[in-house]
Amino acid sequence: MNRYLALILALVLLTGCAGSRPTPHLSELYDRSARFHDARRNPIILIPGILGSNLVDSASGRVVWGSFTGDWANPTRPDGARLLALPMREGAPLPNLHDDVAPNGVLDRVKLKVLGLPINVKAYYNILDALGIGGYKDESGDLNSIDYGPDHFTCFQFDYDWRLDNVENAGRLKAFIAEKRAYVLREYVRRYGPGDYDVKFDLVAHSMGGLLTRYFLRYGDADLPADGSTPKVTWAGAADVDRVILVAPPNAGSLNALDQLIHGRKFGLTVPRFPAAVIGTMPAVYQNLPRGRHGALVDAADPNRKLDPLDPDLWEAMGWGLADPDQDATLAMLLPDAPDAAARRRIARDHLRKSLARARQFMAALDQPAAPPEDVTIYLMTGDAIETPAIATVDRHNGRFSIIRKEPGDGAVLRSSALMDERIGSEWQPYLLSPIAWSQVYFLFTEHLEITKDPAFTDNILYLLLEQPPKSR
Repeated sequence: MNRYLALILALVLLTGCAGSRPTPHLSELYDRSARFHDARRNPIILIPGILGSNLVDSASGRVVWGSFTGDWANPTRPDGARLLALPMREGAPLPNLHDDVAPNGVLDRVKLKVLGLPINVKAYYNILDALGIGGYKDESGDLNSIDYGPDHFTCFQFDYDWRLDNVENAGRLKAFIAEKRAYVLREYVRRYGPGDYDVKFDLVAHSMGGLLTRYFLRYGDADLPADGSTPKVTWAGAADVDRVILVAPPNAGSLNALDQLIHGRKFGLTVPRFPAAVIGTMPAVYQNLPRGRHGALVDAADPNRKLDPLDPDLWEAMGWGLADPDQDATLAMLLPDAPDAAARRRIARDHLRKSLARARQFMAALDQPAAPPEDVTIYLMTGDAIETPAIATVDRHNGRFSIIRKEPGDGAVLRSSALMDERIGSEWQPYLLSPIAWSQVYFLFTEHLEITKDPAFTDNILYLLLEQPPKSR
């Protein structure tokens, strides 16, 4: 027991230790630029990834996500499972299936208990600190926190319910930007006097936050067409934006999402597994699945045969996720009013099909090649030094899902996925083929969430936001 505790504490301490490589003194490099405030400085919005916002039950105040201590929502208990899962109702459109859970700030720390001892593990703390959001200062002093000065007021965090469809959250981002734009304009008038101020935002989006950001840029708050067709790119959201920095976005999906929808997810040694049926209620997770054309999923009996991860018939035939008969105990907790197991299966499979269809339409909307307006720049920062699941086989006799090949990425998102490299699964050519017109790409050698703690990431992002002249000025 003592050795186990010592190991846990050592691992926690190591997460805060600096490596032996030289690191920049960021405050010396950027303090002066950070303290420069006038109407030429774009306000910044941080958009976290999936799991990256705290969730709270607005009716009771109970923490749904962001803490595994106290009265947290335990997914193995009926009340906790129903708080974490989204409602399912046969025949109801996904945007109508909401509950009382609401976002409550970006997840700066995850609270855990190990052997009864509370432990805080930093999540988005470092990037919030680097951007001066919420007055963060690193108590250890190791990060050389940037001093934005007392007049700093233009960095914001966009928290959102990451369970919901990304299109819905893109609409919320539109409203959030309108609210912050009005606030910034009032501050400009108060600080600098009346004027014709053109307020544009710089967006920093991590992981799945990059997907909802890309949808917002292309379509603003417009919904996907009700007939299932692919919408026309309007760049409606780009009118409010100057620079966009996407950090490890799963633009071509991730096999991790498929694995979690099939098997559920374990978040820690002392935290119970989140059942596949709970995760399967969340439309956003399906929107992180790989494309069939890229060959991430193949038949175990014939590896040259590509399978479509968005095919609902495949899910039902393989007994995956919400179609898994072994999930009935969880479905009974989620659907207490359903009269029997057959009714529960019918509701769950309806939800599965709606979620897969919505994901297919969402992906088609993002995959259309379209150049952004000339005054908008889109940067990518992603990992390419960690072996990451790239190809999985499916045994069509028993539904077994097995990773058979790994390729460079950050452990969760492949380099090729972040780039949205359309050469994957087709004939190779020497130059990148992508529907995204990247202004610049930066590669880091760090794990998916750890990227935001990497000094190279912080150095580059501060340069782009504080010293790189924007195109629109």
